[in-house]
Amino acid sequence: MLRWSLRILAAFVALIVLAIGAIYLWPLGSDRLTHADAATLSFPDAQARAAQEVTRDTGDATVQPECRTKALLHEKRTPKAVLMLHGYTDCPVQFGALAQLYYDRGYNVFVPRAPRHGVTDLNAHTGLHADELVDYADDALTVTTGLGDEVGVVGISGGGVLATWLADYRPDAVKHLLTLSPFYAPAASQAPSWQIKPLMVLYGNRLLPDHINSQGFSYAALSQYLRIARNYPKNPRNASLKSVAVVTSAGDTYINLARATEIPGDLATANGLKLAAYEIPRSFDVGHDTADPAGLGTHAAELQRAYLDLYEGRTPALP
Repeated sequence: MLRWSLRILAAFVALIVLAIGAIYLWPLGSDRLTHADAATLSFPDAQARAAQEVTRDTGDATVQPECRTKALLHEKRTPKAVLMLHGYTDCPVQFGALAQLYYDRGYNVFVPRAPRHGVTDLNAHTGLHADELVDYADDALTVTTGLGDEVGVVGISGGGVLATWLADYRPDAVKHLLTLSPFYAPAASQAPSWQIKPLMVLYGNRLLPDHINSQGFSYAALSQYLRIARNYPKNPRNASLKSVAVVTSAGDTYINLARATEIPGDLATANGLKLAAYEIPRSFDVGHDTADPAGLGTHAAELQRAYLDLYEGRTPALP
């Protein structure tokens, strides 16, 4: 009997080892996440596409009014245009003030609402998939190509993941990149590094029932952004790039701050550029949301001006 018990235990242990090995060997790549096709639009077509997105959100009762797609457009194609990609569980209102600043400086600005975001169903984001996120970002960039002669991307948190993906895979269009608190990896306090791959496999592929944490974040949805980040090219070449910048906050407990600067730093280095990195001091009392004025407090105006400086390749006047 003891011998049989030992055999059963050994078989059980072997199954566990095989399962763990399978998880760590599970492929995270896909063809859709490792390429994008160059595409451009004329100004009239881009203007029409942007207006169509705004109209669709306006006519959809499930879209919260403050979360509708925003298109701040001048009457003609401008020398510069920017695409702004909001964060996970947020919506275009997050970039309201910053979009206005860029517009006032002569930019045409497109701030599209991400799939499953900004709607009355507060759990809609749990159904996110990596493919639909890159499709959304890719299509939005194509619209932005028609809005200005020189195009760039600003993204925060999960939007920063998508903005980086565009800088990697759309060298035909992206000349400037600014990431704010990019969610390339969670902070160790949120998930130790050894847990990330199993979480991505088990929750990202929905092999386990989704888990919603105390902040309302879905493990399945977060895994989609992490999977996109895992599909960045090893040698990210974009000869069109003119500037790469990243802003983090010392008070951000959600993201891996080292990875937040390492990934755009690799992109800058690969293309002969110097990364412009700025860390918001802890004394500013700013957390993960480095875009919404409500999260920036009394420093909102000076930080937003600094973001524009960083985006355009200038050194901001900040402590």
